[in-house]
Amino acid sequence: MTHINALDPGASPLDYYGYELRRYREAAGLTQRQLGDIINYTGSLVGQIETARKLPTPAFSERSDAALGTGGSLTRLLELVMRSQLPAWFQQVAELEARAIQICTFQTHMIHGLLQTEGYVRAVLGALDQTDLDDRTAVRLARQRIFEKEEPPVLWAILSEAALHQEIGGREVMRGQLAHLLSFDGNPRINIQVLPFSAGAHAGLTGSFTLFRFARDPEILYTEGYGSGHPTANPDTVKDCSLRYDHLQAAALSLKDSADLIRRVMEERYGEHRDPDGGPVA
Repeated sequence: MTHINALDPGASPLDYYGYELRRYREAAGLTQRQLGDIINYTGSLVGQIETARKLPTPAFSERSDAALGTGGSLTRLLELVMRSQLPAWFQQVAELEARAIQICTFQTHMIHGLLQTEGYVRAVLGALDQTDLDDRTAVRLARQRIFEKEEPPVLWAILSEAALHQEIGGREVMRGQLAHLLSFDGNPRINIQVLPFSAGAHAGLTGSFTLFRFARDPEILYTEGYGSGHPTANPDTVKDCSLRYDHLQAAALSLKDSADLIRRVMEERYGEHRDPDGGPVA
């Protein structure tokens, strides 16, 4: 455990964040409790974040920046902090997401992480392990901040229709998740297509994959296994999967028809059921 008087800012991005928070707070002449009162958090939480025992949130960072006049330094640090908390094998993927100008992904049975709601994330991450679930959920959701950049990447996501029917987290969570997908309708930078069951045999039967495209660097293909990720820039492999993606996109429904199918599944499968007397049934 990090001692309150012996922070090592070089130990990790989280330690560096805590070190900087304490430095700004002390320069402002505030105690932990006084800062907590100003930003509407407990002094204990301020202390835990300063000693790298608790992850900061975007709201905490923004309020602290405003209270301490940091010019947004803590909020800018937050992206590095969150990325450092991802599983080691996935950290490179998060860096690819942050650098890419275009992300093209095909998902066979789940909604992609960049499109997941908090409830969906909690259900996925907590399926076998509830440890530190709040922090792990926050870390995954933080990846979505790439869409808040001045020039965010363009995302093309093809979801198998199975991903809409796989009930993760219960009906209410799925209803919220599908509504979230529909919220991107009309957003030219986040495009969602559904590969319907009626497509039959298709070019993605070997599994999910993601292609990252950059302004100047070679394209990278990413596939995933249990507890491991496999990025590659091998030209032949990338070329093969680019062709597969083109065929999947051709077989998928249009953006409009995809939204219509998502809406229909949301209403028919996850909508509120009623008994014969008109009362809602869980």
